[in-house]
Amino acid sequence: MLSEYRFQFWGMLAYFVVLELLLVAAILFWPDFEGNLDALRSMAPLEALKGIVDQIGEAGVSAYVNGQHFFKGCNTVGMLAAVVFGMGAVAGEAHRGTLEIWLARPLSRRRILFERWTAGALAISIPVFATSATVPWLLDRVHEEMSFQALMLGSVHQSLFLIAIYSLTFLFSCVSSKPTLIAFVMLMFTIFEFALYMIQDVTHASIFRFADIDVYANIGAFHKLDWRLCVPIAGVSVVALALSQYAFSRRVP
Repeated sequence: MLSEYRFQFWGMLAYFVVLELLLVAAILFWPDFEGNLDALRSMAPLEALKGIVDQIGEAGVSAYVNGQHFFKGCNTVGMLAAVVFGMGAVAGEAHRGTLEIWLARPLSRRRILFERWTAGALAISIPVFATSATVPWLLDRVHEEMSFQALMLGSVHQSLFLIAIYSLTFLFSCVSSKPTLIAFVMLMFTIFEFALYMIQDVTHASIFRFADIDVYANIGAFHKLDWRLCVPIAGVSVVALALSQYAFSRRVP
């Protein structure tokens, strides 16, 4: 059990470092990006990408940060972290042959599973908030600014989105003994959904519509979360966790 928490801690630290490095590089590149918007738009190979460049041109640095940090960084690196933390939560123990030892702990199965789920959810969301908190300081290096409140609200929304992916992966882990297969299926699913987002005619069918630049632009404009999006996203996690508890309660080593 302790070895699993150590893995999550070091995984969370690596996740934070990668997100922060991407953020630093993106913000330091902002002056060059701003000065070459027209050229970058003409080079964009997809209409979806041209639309993103247009949004940045209209809204300025806030749209740029939302695109680079939340939409690109957190959605890609965070999605990978969600799958990695979720795939072995239970299936990893079964695969290693240690599930019986894990279940022998003098705690209820519900508590054991909830503790494991919570550890993963925190490992996914803490780096999002921590890196977002550095944005105002980094923007000051390029003489720009952005609302800290909007960044924290955006982090809440992003964390809910990533935890939903994590919870689905966690559910599969509770019913399977093959973490590698779970990882393959979930990564193929997320890649497929991102590909859908990039196709103009079907972009609204992609789950990434729940966490794209428009969503974070609205959060920044109104300084509040959109509960029409947050409730369904959180609902996915609640249902997945409930099903995980049910599956785990009936599982045998």
